Amino acid sequence: MKILVNRLLVPTLSGDGKQKKPHYIAYTDWGNRQNSHIVICVHGLTRNCRDFDYLARAMQSDCRVISVDVVGRGQSDWLEHAHDYDYYPLYLSDAMLLVAHIQTQYHTKITLDWVGVSMGGLIGMMLAIQPNPPFIINKLIMSDIGPLIPAAALNRIADYVGKDPRFSSFEEFKQYMKVISVSFGPLTEDQWNHMAVHSAREFADGSYGFRYDPRIATSFKDRKIKDIDLWEQWDKLNRPPLVLRGMESDVLTAETAAQMQVRGAKARIVDLPGIGHAPMLMDDNQIKIVRDYILE
Repeated sequence: MKILVNRLLVPTLSGDGKQKKPHYIAYTDWGNRQNSHIVICVHGLTRNCRDFDYLARAMQSDCRVISVDVVGRGQSDWLEHAHDYDYYPLYLSDAMLLVAHIQTQYHTKITLDWVGVSMGGLIGMMLAIQPNPPFIINKLIMSDIGPLIPAAALNRIADYVGKDPRFSSFEEFKQYMKVISVSFGPLTEDQWNHMAVHSAREFADGSYGFRYDPRIATSFKDRKIKDIDLWEQWDKLNRPPLVLRGMESDVLTAETAAQMQVRGAKARIVDLPGIGHAPMLMDDNQIKIVRDYILE
């Protein structure tokens, strides 16, 4: 089935209260557009919507799968002002407007599930606890993210995010991406190539770099890095999420995962050996776990 790639124009929320020009967010659209069972997939900090092609291909006969490029990533627009990347209500607004846009295509209420890797999981969690929401997230799947993110992990990420390196060839770019992404776990060469193709940007001089806006690293540069504590938000969840955890992860520790099973909505945790941050939902086992949970 042909992949449809769409763009939606949305307003740019800003923490400084100033009016900013709107931006486009891009998304892929898999499956039957008449199917009102919608699965929205959102990637991690520096990734893009094409990470979900493998999952979407496996799900499209049962659900309509929408995978979005978060602003500043993939095919979505870059923001005019770097500090706006550090304003989290912008991400919630974009997500809510995308869901509202999809809902307008149906005469009945859609059934909405949310699959988020890392940052995408946090966006889903925050949406799920909004007061008087215009929609309900039926099932929330979070890959290797939780309500406590250690400063040590954030410092590791800050070491490479936003540095905007350039490479003389696509192959050099891919090899560098594999090095900084080794914690994704064992992926096939085809999967690495797929990720590299959709992560790379070719410049006029023939060099290659990352497609995301390096200014997304603003939050790492403008403040002291410390633990991110979202337990208060986690405790507001009223439906148990499915959480996939890389057993070698420094972002979602075993201690935090254990607390997630007894606090709030009490998550269902699936530990995945040989993987750090984060399971990318590309291999057959991870896809089966997610698919079974959504369709059970």
